[in-house]
Amino acid sequence: MPRSFHQISSVLLCVAVLSLSLFAGNVATAEVKPFPSSFRTQQMQVTGGTQYVRIGGQGPAVLLLHGFGDTGDMWQPLADPLVKDHTVIIPDLRGMGLSSHPEGGYEKVAQARDIAAILDELKVQKVALVTHDIGNMVGYALAAQYPDRITKWVAMDAPLPGLGTWYAQLTNPKLWHFNFRGRDTERLVAGRERILLDRFYNDLSANPAAIDEQTRDHYAALYARTGAIHDAFSGQFAAFTQDGEDNKALFTRVGKLPMPVLAIGGEDSFGASMRSELDYVASNVQGAVITNSGHWIMEEEPQQAIGIIIPFIDRK
Repeated sequence: MPRSFHQISSVLLCVAVLSLSLFAGNVATAEVKPFPSSFRTQQMQVTGGTQYVRIGGQGPAVLLLHGFGDTGDMWQPLADPLVKDHTVIIPDLRGMGLSSHPEGGYEKVAQARDIAAILDELKVQKVALVTHDIGNMVGYALAAQYPDRITKWVAMDAPLPGLGTWYAQLTNPKLWHFNFRGRDTERLVAGRERILLDRFYNDLSANPAAIDEQTRDHYAALYARTGAIHDAFSGQFAAFTQDGEDNKALFTRVGKLPMPVLAIGGEDSFGASMRSELDYVASNVQGAVITNSGHWIMEEEPQQAIGIIIPFIDRK
């Protein structure tokens, strides 16, 4: 017997809803989720303030450092599998996330010394290092000042001030925000933190829809906290010029880093060129490219990144 018009319409509606659900599942890959219950958090004393630190698990230690537009929360997808057989340490960087907001101390060599002091307090001598964006900059300062404490380094999708192609990168129109600061700039952004972050997520990603509304709202609320935008612009970014001078001095003193380095670039961002950025400062570098991703690798293609990072960390 032929199906009625209503029966056919119902079937077509179900198919359409299912298709839309599958499509949404493919594009909205990012969501900020809570860390496993095995993690504890604490405010740890550093020079002139505190840093909010997440610590979980047992085994070889891994230190994860985030960048701008994120906080340590970005690392949850990687922390989930790592914590099963590693000690995982995830601070919010100075003046960011739930860390305190001191006025100074944003030079990356100074931040690296604070990170080393946190490791001392946790009685952790050696770590594998995984970094992204500004985290790369703090990570280099840490690895160059304390090379015996870094067993391996995974650096993701950002150059190092003063080194490699840094000065050429400063002519890239997408990096106008490096000099976007000052009292009036902060007044302009106040109450519009979500709009500001949308610019970064939309312009620097391969697929903006992969960074979902929940993720955007989560970070917008954190960057709307008192002092957060000031410390990002007039702290982290404003220090880049001094960071460049510090990095050149470090490189002159210590030469190329000895530990194995994995340089990861997003296909629509630094891509394979991340390897040459790290080749400049390290002697044992391999590269990897995350396909279908821009700068926001852990939001856009987390499973692809995890599948590269964990084998590198665990390789004997």
